[in-house]
Amino acid sequence: MFRRLIAAAVAVLLLPAVALSADAPARRQVGQLVYDNIPEGSADIREAMRRYSNARSAQFQDWLADGSMLITTRFAETAQLHRVAAPGADRTQLTFFDEPVADAVAVPGARRWLYLRDVGGAEYYQAYLTDASGREVQITVPGTRNAAFVFSRDGRWLSWSQANPGDPNYDMMVMRVDDPSTRRKVFDGVGEYFPLDFSRDGRKLLMGLTRSSTDSQRYVLDLQSGAVTEVAAAPGETAWSGGKFTREGDAILALSDRDSDVQRLVQVSLATGAMTPVSPPSPWNVEAFDLSSDGRVVAFSVNEDGYSKVFVRDMRKARELPQPRLPRGVLSALRFSPDGLRLAIGLSTPTSNGDVWSWDVVAGGLTRWTTSELGGLDPDRLSEPELVRFRSFDGLSIPAFVYRPRQKPRRPMPVIISIHGGPESQDRPDFWAGGQYFVNELGAAVITPNVRGSDGYGKRYLKLDNGPLREDAVKDIGALLDWIAAQPDLDRNRVVVYGGSYGGYMVLSSLAHYSNRLAGAIDIVGISNWTTFLTNTEGYRRDNRRAEYGDERDPAMRAVFDRISPLNLTAGMTKPLLVVQGYNDPRVPRTEAQQIVAKVRGQGGDVWFLMAMDEGHGFRKKQNIDGQREVETLFLNRVFGTGPGPQPH
Repeated sequence: MFRRLIAAAVAVLLLPAVALSADAPARRQVGQLVYDNIPEGSADIREAMRRYSNARSAQFQDWLADGSMLITTRFAETAQLHRVAAPGADRTQLTFFDEPVADAVAVPGARRWLYLRDVGGAEYYQAYLTDASGREVQITVPGTRNAAFVFSRDGRWLSWSQANPGDPNYDMMVMRVDDPSTRRKVFDGVGEYFPLDFSRDGRKLLMGLTRSSTDSQRYVLDLQSGAVTEVAAAPGETAWSGGKFTREGDAILALSDRDSDVQRLVQVSLATGAMTPVSPPSPWNVEAFDLSSDGRVVAFSVNEDGYSKVFVRDMRKARELPQPRLPRGVLSALRFSPDGLRLAIGLSTPTSNGDVWSWDVVAGGLTRWTTSELGGLDPDRLSEPELVRFRSFDGLSIPAFVYRPRQKPRRPMPVIISIHGGPESQDRPDFWAGGQYFVNELGAAVITPNVRGSDGYGKRYLKLDNGPLREDAVKDIGALLDWIAAQPDLDRNRVVVYGGSYGGYMVLSSLAHYSNRLAGAIDIVGISNWTTFLTNTEGYRRDNRRAEYGDERDPAMRAVFDRISPLNLTAGMTKPLLVVQGYNDPRVPRTEAQQIVAKVRGQGGDVWFLMAMDEGHGFRKKQNIDGQREVETLFLNRVFGTGPGPQPH
């Protein structure tokens, strides 16, 4: 009965604006995937995909009190929680759900932990306390969104942020760990508040408030009196990241770009607001840090042109300790063990999936804890990217990573331009199974540009696409097309733009402006109309997104949105389009996909539409990811002229 109801709902929700031609593939549902105007796949494609889709990763979550690790990894359809007892030991599975486990945090001093999961990608995360017995206790209120879980140092207290549906405000919650009935609100937030750290005596809570990627604050909440004090109050915008009380409790460590174009690790006096740099001068952002439990050693990572470099520093003696020499890649975790003697480091490289290492802080040794399977792939055949820079329309230098097949093709290669989301994100040289598949199996070059507005290059660069400057980032893609045309090994006539979320907007806008220079476009959970997106995105994100993109309630900004929204530019979309969407997406609602599909089809455009009924903002379940990759392959083969079937004109 449930499947029949879902199928009926899908039939209504996916109706195109005009009937498909008589020879168009029928709409069909396979599992949770709805294929609309998409041809059947083939066994050959599925076999070529198999090794890439079977690659796994190990994502560090936390240290347990006994010195073992909690990680998430996938051995079936979804990422689940596992325990690794020692370096190289087996991964012991702890959770067995159909939905992926999002995050996990260990209870200090106990062999217990907390984990989060949602349903169908809706992002209304619920938290559960459990132990090795498997007995779990839900500690959050059903129907709320919960995040940023922090334990006190003695493991007795827990704090987190909670938001209600449609509400942009997050409240601070506190609970005694051994008694969920003590759950209570300790701060009534107005905005996106979240806890960061308990003071050593457990009487104070360090909180953050985020307004946008360039505007945030830090506060200290006195849990007894309820008094709230801003840390280092000053006029103007400052971007903060992370936060820890120092050992003495009279200062905090945090990342901040105050008086700097990049984020630095700083120590801030709670009494005076005086800020002292801890990280050395650098043109690059400090991306992450952690402080040992005794407050004596700090570790931080610097994002140097996309690659991570980890530093370890003695806080008492203000000197550098032995530094880990890591494979050249991208950091995913940095966390001291409870005794402060080891540092967990999560790392991914272009040719190896995410794994976990530990660094001996005293002796200086690096130990690998996990070795994730590459699904039968030969790492020596995988592509290492080349970092290039090209000039945009106004002379701005734009960085991009270019992935090419190891074996040079006989003819110029087709190109996939993969545009990241965010927009305050950054394409970095970590492991992307899909990109490696495109390079090695389809013979395409994959280019991942960090257009203006990307993170990692300073706050001036980050702000270059704000508000009415939005289409300047699209012009960066036009400049990249110029660069591609000048490369003898790249085929300027076979270029596809590919991206998700904000990257999906960039894809649609690029298709509208540059259809004559593109072979096709793949839009994944993308924004098609700025006004409808901001009106319909979940309440807990709306104010933050308005700060970045502009406020649709302002007539002047709404006029800009009317001018630049892809939904109003469909007349220029003359090349084939593939749209991929999660039915439960809370960030970019499915209506954004449905309206662009309907309008482009209504104008006679060629559109394929793939919807997953049990996913949200991007696909997280292996079966759905495999289905998406198969459809992408069919589409790319068609528009590149490398596969069977009629080719686009």
